[in-house]
Amino acid sequence: MAAQWIIPDTHGYLKTLRALIEEQIRPSKQDEIFFLGDYIDRGPDSKGLIDYLIKLKDDGYRLRFLKGNHEDWCIQSYEEEFKLKTRFLLFREKNLKKQEWMKFGGKETLKSFKVNDLRYFPKEYIDWMRNLEMYIELENYILVHAGFNFEIDNIFDDTEAMMWVREFTIKPEKVGHRKIIHGHVPVSHEFIDFCITRGTYPFIALDNGVYVKKKGFGNLTAFEINRQILLAQPSLDD
Repeated sequence: MAAQWIIPDTHGYLKTLRALIEEQIRPSKQDEIFFLGDYIDRGPDSKGLIDYLIKLKDDGYRLRFLKGNHEDWCIQSYEEEFKLKTRFLLFREKNLKKQEWMKFGGKETLKSFKVNDLRYFPKEYIDWMRNLEMYIELENYILVHAGFNFEIDNIFDDTEAMMWVREFTIKPEKVGHRKIIHGHVPVSHEFIDFCITRGTYPFIALDNGVYVKKKGFGNLTAFEINRQILLAQPSLDD
């Protein structure tokens, strides 16, 4: 049986991701790898990480990509930049979305793309982020970056919640009694292992916060759903 690997928030940690894939997972071209979003921000090489993923897919590896809130932040900041007006021929309106994004890793992303002015951010990467999937349905699992809004009739209508929600109470009938696998909020390695091995929760939180400098955190994880294998790659980019 082909393996099905799930990798959460990579955040520009290219060296760490390469070690996880090339030294631990070592996928065949029959295997599938699903990424849960947040490829950019915080880490040192967001551009290089996206380029690496694109090349893997172009080389015939079976990859699928979800959109995270950091991609959404970047897209919104980029679009807002073109809506701003210049006042008195000198002063441009402030991009408040960009200012917020800069505090959470946008600065590192722009540096990796070697641009200071967001208007010159390469459009092909914006388009790549725009076209990312919002969720993926598998036989026994539903994959999403953040979670779902279970307070509405059709949870698949609220795409903002899929990227941004931090707390939600699962109503199993709305997901066909499948388990949700998500990233977005870093949790300890112990809790990830508990979600997988105990099986008592209707979800698996998979993000160990590769950028988090705290005991029990700081790894890039990968979970293989058929054999229930959890891998952890310590950060190599810091």
